[in-house]
Amino acid sequence: MTLKRDHGGGVDAAIETWGGRRDEWLDLSTGINPVPYPIGAISASAWNDLPDQRALSELERAARSFWNVPQEAAVLAANGASALIARMPEIAQDGAYIPGPTYNEHAAAFRQMGKTVSDNDGSLQTHIYVHPNNPDGRVVDAGVFQNRRLTIIDESFCDVTSALSLIEHSSKKGVLILKSFGKFWGLAGLRLGFVIGDPELVASLRERLGPWSVSGPALEIGARALCDHEWAERTRERLAEDAARLDALMSANGATPLGGTTLFRLYDTESAEGWRNHLAKGKVLSRIFPYSNRWVRLGLPHPDRWTQLEDAL
Repeated sequence: MTLKRDHGGGVDAAIETWGGRRDEWLDLSTGINPVPYPIGAISASAWNDLPDQRALSELERAARSFWNVPQEAAVLAANGASALIARMPEIAQDGAYIPGPTYNEHAAAFRQMGKTVSDNDGSLQTHIYVHPNNPDGRVVDAGVFQNRRLTIIDESFCDVTSALSLIEHSSKKGVLILKSFGKFWGLAGLRLGFVIGDPELVASLRERLGPWSVSGPALEIGARALCDHEWAERTRERLAEDAARLDALMSANGATPLGGTTLFRLYDTESAEGWRNHLAKGKVLSRIFPYSNRWVRLGLPHPDRWTQLEDAL
């Protein structure tokens, strides 16, 4: 069974529809930091050798320190958060309760394996929450941790507001917390993600992923970035300023801010499709949703490309 996945990105498809060259397009359809972490030099051994256990352990130790992971919780690095999301139905005994609207990969993974997905049946023993939520930025609290077999908290966008993290609950039985490296650090192509939580469940996922689940360059870059707390704090400040600037700009042009995070903002408009097409004439790619004809989501432009968005508006 093949299911259609609705995502941001897709500059090539935009070119087919509206024309232009790839370097002309400003892709604001994703929530990726437009100013990525400076990766620096990568050792030859990271490219040439099979990743070894020492490098993996160093990365997972850096992750444990950066996110203040409780000692009792386990940490596992993988080839992107999406690779982990795809495995979650394998360790769930039943379907999943997933309140929406939200990031659609969780539901797609369960449906791909023929399992039930519901946004109103809280009796299901697997609950999945995106925190903060994509696209509206809503958050959950510790009340979501109940006596059930599996609770998954997707914190892919939580690094911009680290104080909201529920990581302190990751040592509880049946709890798994997902982290995405590519979004906050702006290195989505590196394909690096983490799952943190119940050691028994994490061990099961480790076995399912097999050896070499993270590339050598990703191990080296990830460990370096996770140890750079000063960069992370500066980045949070810049993202907050740019998100406020984007809200002001969109409000001045007739859109109503609905929320989001400082990596993406959600707006109410009179016509989502109309806004998308209008922005596309200026080679700006936005994000609209199949479940709303009014919502438009925008990521942040690179500091050098605000003028293109202003001109498109």
